[in-house]
Amino acid sequence: MAATTGFPDRADATEKTEHDLPQNAAQDATDRRSGHDTTKYVTDPRTNTITELVPSVAASSSLAHPGPPPDGGLWAWLCVLGTFLVVMNTWGVINSYGVFQSYYVTALDRPPSDISWIGSINVFLLFFIGTFTGRLTDAGFFRPLSISGAILTASGTLATSACTKYWQIFLAQGICVGIGSGCLFCPAVAIVSTYFNKRRSLAIGITACGSGVGGILYPMLVRQLLPRVGFGWTMRTIGFVQAGGLAIAVAIIRPRVRPRKTGQFVEWSAFCELEYTSYACGSVLCLMGAYVTFFFVAAYARDIQGMSYANSLNLIMMMNGIGMVGRLRLTHLADRFGNLTVFVPTAGAGALLLYSWVAVSSPAGLYAWASFSGMATGGIQSLFPSALASLTSDPQKQGTRIGMIFTIVSFAGLIGPPIGGALISAAGGSYVGAQVFAGTCLSLGMAFMMAAREIKRRKNGQDMWVMV
Repeated sequence: MAATTGFPDRADATEKTEHDLPQNAAQDATDRRSGHDTTKYVTDPRTNTITELVPSVAASSSLAHPGPPPDGGLWAWLCVLGTFLVVMNTWGVINSYGVFQSYYVTALDRPPSDISWIGSINVFLLFFIGTFTGRLTDAGFFRPLSISGAILTASGTLATSACTKYWQIFLAQGICVGIGSGCLFCPAVAIVSTYFNKRRSLAIGITACGSGVGGILYPMLVRQLLPRVGFGWTMRTIGFVQAGGLAIAVAIIRPRVRPRKTGQFVEWSAFCELEYTSYACGSVLCLMGAYVTFFFVAAYARDIQGMSYANSLNLIMMMNGIGMVGRLRLTHLADRFGNLTVFVPTAGAGALLLYSWVAVSSPAGLYAWASFSGMATGGIQSLFPSALASLTSDPQKQGTRIGMIFTIVSFAGLIGPPIGGALISAAGGSYVGAQVFAGTCLSLGMAFMMAAREIKRRKNGQDMWVMV
């Protein structure tokens, strides 16, 4: 509903009766449920200056504080769909990087640690610029950010199709796509978080399934197209798919909260909250371990288990497909029992699975291991942003505080896979060191998550087994 631009004349005001007020109130409630800001003016003809000042104050208050999240409605679920498409075309490609890791090692004749830097810089930039894109989203610049991000992501992938050297692929697929993804991911997650409260984890879990869908779609495209049309047209096809999906996402994601023009890019006071700081440390360690899995499982299948390139792609698709079950199921449990309460055992299960990866001795065992590992790592990826959103009570600061931790977590993507690749090279092709490293990262991450949960529980004066 459009905002009223002026006050009604006194003659018009006398025509408003008390019978009109309940209708206006009902309309206000409907507008609040839809999640949009509205401005209402009600003038009492019996009063003078005072009643003419009240509407402007009320209007300003309603814009600055649009009310509680609607937890549903058309624009809320369209925002979920749009964020799903963003995640599919950013994280879906990252989760498929094992496909490119195996291909580039052979095609470019470079060691695994060198090739992993392409995917690592992509992840790093996606997260690192979160502090800036998050604050700009809070300030009302979502639309130019998202349009720029969509253009950079699709054009970077299309440019990769013409690359033949390592440094060219590093610039196009690593840096250009990474910056574009960063302009999309943090703002979209921040906006969808403002539409939901009780069902926030489920909503973010649905959006996180986009990485699973992309993790199935893009390896499938590579598997079918690479032998038939070559690397160039395979990457062009991926770029066209990204362009179409991101165009839809940009069109349907709509901010709900009024822009916050003032404020710093970094809210340093947030780090005085021990649960926030502990959560940041835990997130870095958990995601560092998870990235090693996604980057090297396909190469492990070929190098150690002797699987073909096509079958190694099947392994990645299976991990991402089963990971969607983990994303949805675990986020549903998080809405019921609390984000941190569910995150802790999920990280613990992921650590045990990474340690057990060392004992896998056959392709059949690898498929079985990958099915459980995909569920755990998928759950970690979806619980990470939803639990982070639950640590922020002010919706006008969602983008800033989410972006701050995204910047910190960016270093997990930057150093995790290269460390794993260096351990593999140093061991003469053995993956044991990388597997133990990944499991240890998740174990330490779980410990920090436990600390964050305990600090938050004690601060709220809650019992041990309550929802946190």
